Amino acid sequence: MKQAVISGTGLYTPSQSISNDELVESFNSFVNSYNQEHQADIEAGTVEALAESSSAFIEKASGIKSRYVMDKAGILDPARMKPFLAERSNDEPSIQCEMAIEAAKEALAQAGKTVDDVDAVIVACSNLQRAYPAMAVEVQTALGINGFAYDMNVACSSATFGIQAAVNAVQTGTAGCVLMLNPEICSGHLNFRDRDSHFIFGDACTAVIVEDAETATSEHQYKILGTKLQTVFSNNIRNNAGFLNRCDESGLGKTDKLFVQNGRKVFKEVCPMVAKQITAHLEELELAADNLKRMWLHQANLSMNQLIAKRVLGRPAEVEEAPVILDTYANTSSAGSVIAYHLYKSDIKAGDIGVICSFGAGYSIGSVIIEKL
Repeated sequence: MKQAVISGTGLYTPSQSISNDELVESFNSFVNSYNQEHQADIEAGTVEALAESSSAFIEKASGIKSRYVMDKAGILDPARMKPFLAERSNDEPSIQCEMAIEAAKEALAQAGKTVDDVDAVIVACSNLQRAYPAMAVEVQTALGINGFAYDMNVACSSATFGIQAAVNAVQTGTAGCVLMLNPEICSGHLNFRDRDSHFIFGDACTAVIVEDAETATSEHQYKILGTKLQTVFSNNIRNNAGFLNRCDESGLGKTDKLFVQNGRKVFKEVCPMVAKQITAHLEELELAADNLKRMWLHQANLSMNQLIAKRVLGRPAEVEEAPVILDTYANTSSAGSVIAYHLYKSDIKAGDIGVICSFGAGYSIGSVIIEKL
């Protein structure tokens, strides 16, 4: 069986960023306007007053300090509180396509590949800009890649599931080199009027090159020792928007068509599941937790990552053992673990073992254990 390696990664970061202070100022302005407008009903007890947010609350709850977004003005407008991303004509490239192309260019350069070397494109992310034609086919054509392309969605675990699909293609000979992309516009499905979640997400796109070890020439090669996937249905993280049921223009009164979650249940249920999967995956490969040089975990919540790492290692992880990027990127869904890997792999030495692990709605968990060559 052919050996698959990761030979390059890329990252597209939007030019606009929103700090917690900026986000809170906008949110609190909305809250004050809402409470004033409904003052009589609030005093009568028929409407519940909204509570203000704070930067201290956000950082304590999540570890997030800022986030990159595709449109800052629309999100910070208290009368709108959602990004304004104008609809494009069918003759224009989609937003996700543009994001993916930028990330792909860096990944190809790092892997020492050209578009002529790529046989397949996979776009794996939480929310696709349209149902069809596939975003992956648009990216494939825009880059000038021959072969095939398709989209897939496993929420926040889309990237690790996408790597698994790429590995399968390489091992079976369906493709010698696969470009896997994660264009996430998470701000488009976030309810910025919800105090408990208005701060969670940011936007970004990552790219990963998976190829046959025999053709790899990059100095950034990581042997994929194994992949492990798991899904368990849960309503605790959900987004009900779809072609059968959409938000109205305002989005008000239809909050289940945006991101919703029961954070406490997610924390309680997902953390042990993830730690158990990583531990079991290591055992299947006859490895121990002590063999792990680095854990590139899904960037959703600082406390979750700290607890998962502690359960896997049997002790609190050092900062460099489980690097964090959510303080500046926030939760970028499927892109998060790959951003951490992309930014914190340069010091990994030959023979070092690491795990890329993502987890999220579904529930879904994906782990990819790799070794630096």
